[in-house]
Amino acid sequence: MTKSGKITTDVETLRSEVRDKSVRVIDVRREDDYKQDHIPTAVNLPLATLLSDDSPEKVLKLVNSMGIDNETPVVVYDDTFGALASRVAWTLEYIGHSDVTLLETTYGNWKSMGLESDSQIPEIQNKEHSLNLQPEILATSDYLESAKSRDDVILIDNRERLNYLEQHIPGAISLPYRTLASNDKILRSKEDMKRLLDNRGITGNSEIITYCGSVGTLSGLAYYALKSADLPNAKLYVRSFKEWKNLNKPTEKQADANYWDLSAE
Repeated sequence: MTKSGKITTDVETLRSEVRDKSVRVIDVRREDDYKQDHIPTAVNLPLATLLSDDSPEKVLKLVNSMGIDNETPVVVYDDTFGALASRVAWTLEYIGHSDVTLLETTYGNWKSMGLESDSQIPEIQNKEHSLNLQPEILATSDYLESAKSRDDVILIDNRERLNYLEQHIPGAISLPYRTLASNDKILRSKEDMKRLLDNRGITGNSEIITYCGSVGTLSGLAYYALKSADLPNAKLYVRSFKEWKNLNKPTEKQADANYWDLSAE
């Protein structure tokens, strides 16, 4: 999230930043897709590369190799409704990079608008980024276990509604990731997002912890959705439901889940 508090960067702003060479653009799609074409000057960081070892030290090396120092503005994009980009942006935030935003739309949308793309691989000078961990945006399983019974904590499950109904962490509210987007943008407008969250009772100064199925992508998008609605006290349970189940921690099922329960809204 940038110092200005911006969560997403709009298309026109990114186009002029690319022209001015004042931004580092990260494309988190697979390498084959990136090599075919991408936003000019973008570097490639496939999410799988990040997830193969997302220890802070390893992430720092990746960040340095992409020519990012503490002051470099970064914009991240994907072709997966912003979920993969969100996981990468959150990881940069976690190691202490304060100027990172999501492109407001997907690469597919960028191309369908007829905007610039090329297949050139930019030459990058290594930079030195410092490590300044932000533990307040991370929830571990131990943390979650002690926090979820507190009155001032809201736990959000961002998986498909059906997954939630079958099994979820006790006390979690269902907020399917599909509800977060608007037609052509990865996130709804601020007013719209506030209304959606209000309807779910997600408001105020509560600490809000998001989780999804396994690696924190869908819940990463929800993390930024919360920030976009001025709910600053958000944490990502990055290892998500997969780890929770593997640790044999308690889960619950929606006892009387009716068919209508599957509706997103």
